[in-house]
Amino acid sequence: MTDAKKHAITDIAETDSLPEGFRHEHDLLGDRWVVDGSYFGVHTLRAIENFPITGIPISTYADLIVALACVKQASALTNAELGLLDSDKADAIAAACEEIRAGSLHEHFVVDVIQGGAGTSTNMNANEVIANRALEHLRRDRGDYAVIHPLEHVNMSQSTNDVYPTAVKVGLQFAIRRLHGALTELSEVFGAKALEFAQVLKMGRTQLQDAVPMTLGQEFGTYGVMVTEDAQRLLEAAELITEINLGGTAIGTGINAHPRYAGLVCQRLQEVSGVPVTPAADLVEATQDVGAFVQLSGVLKRTAVKLSKVCNDLRLLSSGPRAGLSEINLPAVQAGSSIMPGKVNPVIPEAVNQVAFEVVGNDVAISMAAEGGQLQLNAFEPIITHALFESITHLTNACRALASRCVAGITANEAHLRHVVEQSIGLVTALNPHIGYTAATEVAAGALATGRSIPALVVERGLLTEEEVALILRPEALVRTARPEVDTDAGNACGA
Repeated sequence: MTDAKKHAITDIAETDSLPEGFRHEHDLLGDRWVVDGSYFGVHTLRAIENFPITGIPISTYADLIVALACVKQASALTNAELGLLDSDKADAIAAACEEIRAGSLHEHFVVDVIQGGAGTSTNMNANEVIANRALEHLRRDRGDYAVIHPLEHVNMSQSTNDVYPTAVKVGLQFAIRRLHGALTELSEVFGAKALEFAQVLKMGRTQLQDAVPMTLGQEFGTYGVMVTEDAQRLLEAAELITEINLGGTAIGTGINAHPRYAGLVCQRLQEVSGVPVTPAADLVEATQDVGAFVQLSGVLKRTAVKLSKVCNDLRLLSSGPRAGLSEINLPAVQAGSSIMPGKVNPVIPEAVNQVAFEVVGNDVAISMAAEGGQLQLNAFEPIITHALFESITHLTNACRALASRCVAGITANEAHLRHVVEQSIGLVTALNPHIGYTAATEVAAGALATGRSIPALVVERGLLTEEEVALILRPEALVRTARPEVDTDAGNACGA
């Protein structure tokens, strides 16, 4: 809805007669006119006016809207099964929910993502849209709440305090699946590069100083393992948010809900959503505890931090092209400067870095919101919801961009990499077991002072023959992967 139309609604609220194109609605605070073409009602209208905070409507997160429809559909079916709701009303509500799950009517979910009331405005928005669309299925006019009422029927046996967190958890499951897929895709692309670069020798570095030789394949393989680990941790965190408090209503005691409602509605929600939700063992605890969201946010932060580190490496390894490390080439995706002709920047890794910074900031916000909860409810779940969905959405998009627009097109400067290895002081480490630490230190100092290579000085000083040096410095000997040996007799999984 445009600002002009919102203002028109506000101005017309003081009139006595029903204006053309509007319908009359009533709530706790009095009477209002609502644009007749809208599916939302008076409660949503007040939320639009009360929370002009971010300009981001809840419909930005389609997963949340679909999850809300899943919850409302499951509730309607359960209430009908318990004899609490007429079948025709339940069917109409379910039909409206099916349409929303398929992508319809999302533009009518208009309340701001940040709102007071612990998500009440979001729940009201859902109740009103579903009620008005259900009325149309019964060939009734929108606003004919005597037939289907947003609160009496759509919200039957429910409270915002169990609907909202349940919908958030279901919606997050949808979003997590996509992020897991994006992480898996990124890991596979790194794995493909590891195979491509398996024979490309290079110098490893610690503290940005020459360390010992490795292959570029090992370096990229490591990135793939790092991403795979985070994908696994993400699934573990997802398991913690399958436990829901639906049926607990206001504070978890189940007031105004049928004794069998909590168990039945959970089964229906599983069927409708495809998410393996389970009822919390203690609904009072589950209504106030947001620890699972904190855990999930921590995993997202871990993922973001590690992705950012990988992107730092990619930017460093590709620095140059003449005055940097210039070990790899990132694909050129856009011009890099408005003043420096020919400059190409590592823009994809830079974008991923910025997403990581955002995710870390969101984690702080989620931690503060979780800590700020009081007594039987956390009123700050809207900011937790916004931050989690934002982090997951942006991480998903960042992983896909990194995989397809950057990593898949990386090439290696093989000749330069081999030259660096041959000239590196780090080679002396491989000779250390054969000539001793003292002699190796002297050789390293000599190489630094004269600019000569390590192998040449070792042979010149009579420490080893050329054949012995060549044997020791074979690429396959320099870069073999260390694996811990398992002592089965002692039950020790650590190497010597």
